Amino acid sequence: MAIDAKTRLYGVFGDPVTHSLSPALHNAAFGATGLNAVYLAFGLKDAKGAVDAVRHLHMGGASVTIPHKTDVMAHLDEVDETARAIGAVNTIVNRSGKLIGFNSDVDGAMRALEQKGEIAGRKVVMIGAGGAARAIGYGIRQKGGTLLIANRSADKGESLAKDLGASFCPLTGLDLGDVDILINATSVGMTPHVDDVPVPLDSLTSRTLVMDIVYNPLETALLSAARAAGCETVDGTAMFVFQAVAQFEMWTGLEAPVDLMRRTVLEAL
Repeated sequence: MAIDAKTRLYGVFGDPVTHSLSPALHNAAFGATGLNAVYLAFGLKDAKGAVDAVRHLHMGGASVTIPHKTDVMAHLDEVDETARAIGAVNTIVNRSGKLIGFNSDVDGAMRALEQKGEIAGRKVVMIGAGGAARAIGYGIRQKGGTLLIANRSADKGESLAKDLGASFCPLTGLDLGDVDILINATSVGMTPHVDDVPVPLDSLTSRTLVMDIVYNPLETALLSAARAAGCETVDGTAMFVFQAVAQFEMWTGLEAPVDLMRRTVLEAL
């Protein structure tokens, strides 16, 4: 990669960010498309500082991760309607000095699912009620899916269900027999707790498409059990890659090299 005085700077802001795969992924995409650009990781504890850095360094854009996705919104010039509805920004685009916040997690999750079929009219059970669940659930409702939220904490689950116009069900006693799509939007099953599953799978049938947002390990215990039951699956790299694809395309206006970006993530993992 040749870096000179015309190189455009991009990056990810969060705390911590040393584990981030985003630099490898985006730099591979910049190289493949011939863009004079570089993407770095910046560990910052202050959301305002992240926005100031984008502004004062004339960065082309930035990714925003934990814990700044909500706090960063107050410091931007504009926030996209979807990001505002979700209450989180993970992408900043610099349009001639105007900093606009977006949420590419929604697009990433929907593109990952839609590779396997339509969402409209399908019964979707989503496990979890955190930030990722809010973004995914918003996308499901926008696409016309019927959404049921299952969560360990009833208060959080019921609150998110109300916000999204969805239904709520406790984790205990959840019947997966007539479910079209099952999504794990929690960290259950992530390394080092690789044997954990977010919900009993006794009633799971081969009709269900199963998605897990956890990508370390690549095949979680949930996905392994789903494959054994004859289900189609979507692993955690799919949402991660497609949200980055959406970022790249917003920043550059170019079509992202999706296959290369996915290979880069798989090699890094």
